[in-house]
Amino acid sequence: MSKSERKTIEARNFATVVYPESAPENWREILQELKTAVFISPLHDCDCNPDGEVKKAHYHVMLMYEGKKSINTIRDLCSTFGGVGCEKVESKRGYARYLCHLDNPEKAQYSPDDVTTYGGENYTVVIGTVLDKYKAIREMIAYCNDNGIISYAELVEYCMTQRDDWFRVLADNGTYMVKEYLKSKEWTMNREQSI
Repeated sequence: MSKSERKTIEARNFATVVYPESAPENWREILQELKTAVFISPLHDCDCNPDGEVKKAHYHVMLMYEGKKSINTIRDLCSTFGGVGCEKVESKRGYARYLCHLDNPEKAQYSPDDVTTYGGENYTVVIGTVLDKYKAIREMIAYCNDNGIISYAELVEYCMTQRDDWFRVLADNGTYMVKEYLKSKEWTMNREQSI
């Protein structure tokens, strides 16, 4: 055995798969009691093998730690809640997005709203990309145009109650562009009316 093979694999993020029929009935409670950050995918019951056969229904579980843990420790932990296998996660964002196949349009799609989270980690923040922010800003501008909205306050109130994803973009740094667009839109409308 080489020196590198003897070295224990350590990481901060790990993943496993849970098959509902073979997991303990309280497997979710076991995960919640860990007091660590956990994401549980929606039930993957529409995934197919390359030959088109539907795969056995399963959940993907991602465990996230602030410090490094050994894969052997996490493998043992996974067995307590029915986790099958254990792998080191190289990209926290990448694997979190995989929970719903967000970057795999050829696979069955699952809703991010159905991801279960424990331990205080925010799934929507972890999966967010700059492209998602730009898409949300485009959608907001189109919504304002389609609904005759020129009031930033009206848009914010709509986002607060109807579109949490848009609200987060506004709250996290998308406000300036949207606000300036709405001001400019109002100015253009007023100029056209005065002509």
